[in-house]
Amino acid sequence: MTQALALPPGSLAALSTDESLYEISAGQRVELPPMSAYEVFLASRLLVLLEPFTRTLGRVVTEMLFRLDPSGNLQRRPDVAFVSYQRWPANRRIPRTNAWDVVPELVIEVISPTNLAIEIVARVREYFQAGAQMIWVVYPTEAMIYVYESPTRIRVFQRGDEADAGSLLPGLRLPLADLFEAEGTVD
Repeated sequence: MTQALALPPGSLAALSTDESLYEISAGQRVELPPMSAYEVFLASRLLVLLEPFTRTLGRVVTEMLFRLDPSGNLQRRPDVAFVSYQRWPANRRIPRTNAWDVVPELVIEVISPTNLAIEIVARVREYFQAGAQMIWVVYPTEAMIYVYESPTRIRVFQRGDEADAGSLLPGLRLPLADLFEAEGTVD
């Protein structure tokens, strides 16, 4: 019989269960609602599919907090992001601070049931104003990706298509069938 181990308050395991994800908007800390298991799976899958392609070009990360303005009043935590070695050289260490002081070129947001359309539109605008070059908005329930090349120029990919990152990551072809392969049925 397995016994549960009681952890002392303040232990690493206790801290990991108490610490929630957050962003900074207009200088205020905003707690992020949890993503469903499927959306977390998709973000992880995107990392796995992108990492081999981007390895020589830069770094791809998940759930990283990025400082989008010099004052620190806007810090966002995209589900997946790509930062090129041009923006952050390969030989430069990633900081041990809460927020990485660089704007990713590619931002990927996986839409959860808690996301509001107006919030996503605002995020897209903020990312572009900060210097992002492309934003992918992934809609799991529709098995679609909206690729924003600017706040008003959008390409839509659906199951059976191959999403790409245009000139940002030339040659990248992401079959949506590979991304949404383990979709299963809706509960």
